[in-house]
Amino acid sequence: MGDLISLSAYDLMLASLLVLALVGLSVRLQLGIGLQLTIAALRTTAQLLLVGLILKQVFEQAQLSWILLIMLVMLTVAAWEILARQKRKIKGWWGFGISAFALFVSSFLITIIALLFIIKTDPWYTPQYAIPLLGMLLGNTMNGIALGMDRLVQTAWQQRAIIEQRLMLGQTAMQAVREIKHESMRAGMIPIINAMAAAGIVSLPGMMTGQILAGSEPIEAVKYQILIMFLITAGTGFGVVAVLHMISKRLFDSRERLRFDQLLVNIE
Repeated sequence: MGDLISLSAYDLMLASLLVLALVGLSVRLQLGIGLQLTIAALRTTAQLLLVGLILKQVFEQAQLSWILLIMLVMLTVAAWEILARQKRKIKGWWGFGISAFALFVSSFLITIIALLFIIKTDPWYTPQYAIPLLGMLLGNTMNGIALGMDRLVQTAWQQRAIIEQRLMLGQTAMQAVREIKHESMRAGMIPIINAMAAAGIVSLPGMMTGQILAGSEPIEAVKYQILIMFLITAGTGFGVVAVLHMISKRLFDSRERLRFDQLLVNIE
């Protein structure tokens, strides 16, 4: 396989012209997203350059303390991002705690399992494997968890009268929201199911594409991509189940009464 072709600042500037063209079109059509696109592009550039500089130092030193710190920062930011995508948020630190725990179960633990028992890196925290793997799991499971959480809370709020009627008819709290939980689980899993179904036919996933561009053998790149897809699928499923279970519990008080006013903010 050939060596990786190095990109210059000029090459990236040419690519940015495509985004600028899209910004100009959005302004022309009065879509109202021109400023958001510009800020997002600037953030992407600054954040990725900063991460690249940090990872260069981490890769050279490979100290467990620094790697764990980076992982913790990634987990914390991902948990806040989940909350930022919710229309109706859980009050206080419960929302962040639920999101962080779901991400810990879905991404952190699965990353450790993959490093120890599947990839078997030596040492297990080798940053070239640990940090990118956790990043891919966090980025994908975060979307599933956010979608599932938002669907559950939104639907429960819209159907609160139905839920209360079911409670009065003798159903338990979990029975009253069972159908909503099932639909929320489906909503959270749809993105990864679609990604798996389309992988290799409609799209070439990012990790596989990156490895091929870097000169890896296509078959090896495919093996790693299959591994990543399976890990993401399992992580998303476990994360969505965990977050839906915890939120369902928080929707009711000790006497199994809905408590939206005490639990949520941004209620319209």
